[in-house]
Amino acid sequence: MFVAKVVVAYAGIMGIALSRFRAHHPHPSFGAANVVTTIRAALTAIVCGCIGESSSTAAAAGAVSAATAATILDGVDGWLARRTQMTSAFGARFDMEVDALLILALSILAWRHDKAGAWVLASGLLRYAFIAAGWILPWMQRPLTPTQRARAICVIQIVALLVAMLPSVQPPASTIVAAIGVIALVYSFAVDTLWLWQHR
Repeated sequence: MFVAKVVVAYAGIMGIALSRFRAHHPHPSFGAANVVTTIRAALTAIVCGCIGESSSTAAAAGAVSAATAATILDGVDGWLARRTQMTSAFGARFDMEVDALLILALSILAWRHDKAGAWVLASGLLRYAFIAAGWILPWMQRPLTPTQRARAICVIQIVALLVAMLPSVQPPASTIVAAIGVIALVYSFAVDTLWLWQHR
């Protein structure tokens, strides 16, 4: 089932991404940056495949390894896009949604591996709650300006979950680390919501 879950997750990611490709990618080729993000999507699919597997040291180590590789490559795709002058709305959204799914998968694993309580799922669900809120409140659909604060908190969130998932890190240490990530993300969510409210 692990392989099937990975394949389904990857097919879902790429299916959604490619459905937006032509409309939001003005360049003649897919681009090296998007290739890197595609690799990150495959690594994220592997992390998703770990959900539902036995809560063993090997499973945790495998998820952490795949997620770490995806995180290391996170800065590469943006750099390549700027270096090759192939930045696009598609590439930025593709990268952001892969990050969001990676955080969601890691938060589920942290919960299922007893590294933190069910509250850790807030790490992965806040992004989707933000999108859902936009369906109800049109002013929340306004595009946010990328900031160093948002990038830093995204990294903090992923690193916190990675550390919490390490087999050698057990409660209460894993719980404290995961909580730091959640607090940082809630802060970012509040700041972005306040900005949108002020500019509605």
